[in-house]
Amino acid sequence: MSATFRLLVVDDEPDLRTLYELTLLREGYDVDSAGSVAEALACLAERSYSAVITDMRLPDGSGLDLLRRLESQGRAEKAIVITAYGSAENAVEALKAGAFDYLTKPVDLRQFRSVVASALGRSPAAAALPKAAATAPSSAKAAGVGHPALERLAGASTAMQQVRSLIERVARGMAPVMVCGESGTGKELVARALHEVSARADQPFIAVNCGAIPEHLLEAEFFGYRKGAFTGANEDRAGFFQAAQGGTLFLDEIGDLPLAMQSKLLRAIQERSVRPIGAVAEQPVNVRIVSATHKDLAVEVHEGRFRQDLYYRLNVIQVRMPPLRERADDLGLICAAVLQRIARDAGVSPAPRLSAAALDHLSRYGFPGNVRELENLLYRAVTLAGAELIERDDLGLADEAFADSEWQPIAPADVELPPPVVEQRALPSDLVAFLDATEREVIVRALAMHRNNRTAAGSALGLSLRQMRYRMARLGINPGDAGGE
Repeated sequence: MSATFRLLVVDDEPDLRTLYELTLLREGYDVDSAGSVAEALACLAERSYSAVITDMRLPDGSGLDLLRRLESQGRAEKAIVITAYGSAENAVEALKAGAFDYLTKPVDLRQFRSVVASALGRSPAAAALPKAAATAPSSAKAAGVGHPALERLAGASTAMQQVRSLIERVARGMAPVMVCGESGTGKELVARALHEVSARADQPFIAVNCGAIPEHLLEAEFFGYRKGAFTGANEDRAGFFQAAQGGTLFLDEIGDLPLAMQSKLLRAIQERSVRPIGAVAEQPVNVRIVSATHKDLAVEVHEGRFRQDLYYRLNVIQVRMPPLRERADDLGLICAAVLQRIARDAGVSPAPRLSAAALDHLSRYGFPGNVRELENLLYRAVTLAGAELIERDDLGLADEAFADSEWQPIAPADVELPPPVVEQRALPSDLVAFLDATEREVIVRALAMHRNNRTAAGSALGLSLRQMRYRMARLGINPGDAGGE
């Protein structure tokens, strides 16, 4: 019976090449080998492979040369690159060039088998099954064609088409992905789409809000602990990394992670292993890291609040989720999708719809809270309307809200606007008190606009719920100060 997978191993050191070959043969793969870029290209010219495993340094070139050739020819082989220990730059360069994953020397054979199995869409355990039992993922699933996860990213704008296309391209690899965008743009939807389109779709997807975990619990939550490790540890408990084994770990609001925890996270990513609190030995982990933030991490690095080495590890591939105001043409499609979901959750048919006047009214609002704010608004409108058709007045958007939004009417080109009036104001005698009073006024206004919903008000100001609570407590703001419900 012919083998399900054939692999090409490229390394100029005969002993290492033999070690890799024997390891893979024991796993049930068929293996060809080459000692240089030229020999590897000759093998590739004769046949197709399931994956190419190549050393970075070769006598007549580098592993990157092979990666670029595979990419330029549009070949389907997954590539795994082996780099020297500590050469993070080479590893990142390989991932950006299209490598599925990388390994560092000296290669841990258990990790080697796991990465190869992951590249082929198999669990490490599946590699021990008879060859006929191991099957690669279907091409439709691998390509993500018409995938429901991509369809959930509603919108026909160029920006959204680019987001979906990028997700399809990067889902097949292991490279860490950073999802950037303002609060409320749907960054978790992107992370879930990356997971569901990938070969890891049948494995766990674990989402973690890094800003919502108390600092003293971070290590236990991420890496787990052993029974008796501390007071209250009455049983062994797995952390986020162990829970995501074989799948995807989504680190939301990664910019809120304290520096001390950033160091521990970096080591876990580099070593691909974690040590639970109270344990002696480390546990190998096989997870893909997807992170997200509404902050500018480059600025955070410059100001010393985020580790530069961790930033480079996480930001190998960046997916930017555009704010709603940059894709106003998608508003109708997004509203229809949200209303369909509301109707489905409520068991209502047919789904409510917006009148033309209501949609036009929404299109003139800037949505500082992005899609999340739109969803909250539509949930409220459905309740207020009590009918299939949602009218303009059901939206609850007062004219004052437009004055505070980022949308502003554009003056015709032939109208000459008067010069701005610059008001000379006296300097405050107590700057700290003045800034606190100003911050208090802004937060109270945001709460009033969002009917005392702290999450929505915080999103409108670019703050997490945790940050919003902190500021309200520091400034002595009670929900009743904003009026409303």
